Amino acid sequence: MDISQWMSWIGGVDLVAATAPDLEMPNVIVHVANLVTTPISAAPSGLIFLPDFEDVAAPPTLMGFITGDETVGAYFGPNIFAGTPFEAAPVLRAQISTQISQSEARARIEVGDMLIETHMFDLENAEIVHRAPGGLPFFQQGVEQRAGRVELRVNGTVRGIFVPEIGMTGGPGAVVAPCGLYAR
Repeated sequence: MDISQWMSWIGGVDLVAATAPDLEMPNVIVHVANLVTTPISAAPSGLIFLPDFEDVAAPPTLMGFITGDETVGAYFGPNIFAGTPFEAAPVLRAQISTQISQSEARARIEVGDMLIETHMFDLENAEIVHRAPGGLPFFQQGVEQRAGRVELRVNGTVRGIFVPEIGMTGGPGAVVAPCGLYAR
């Protein structure tokens, strides 16, 4: 199989969640990594989608590809997420860092005047994953650890979230991904 577009990462901390347990689709995405490599360059990067937590029917508070290098961020939409609602997502300059240990992980994102922090606890044993395209149009390979508990803070305020068993990539809704690859 020929691969024409790809991205790989190290230090991934990925959350897909909902602000209410009965929502049809998750409305919170905080997927970030310490380093994301593409064929054109590498930088701390990710994807973020945050609702207005006071009025979830309102437009999102924050949405786009976040990155320390706009060239890297501009690669994701047309090359990895083509054919999805994220294909034309904006690229937002951000400072991103993650910390991962055997039992917990943290991600810290500063974008504009917002500070988004995730903290994952009770990590399960690491597993190798290989997922074929399904909900998203790329293959996924890597190492993952499901989180038993998650906390999301936005500008210092803990936000109530519900993490689905299965997230947008077909794996757990809250997962630490120490290394991985998307390819299509």
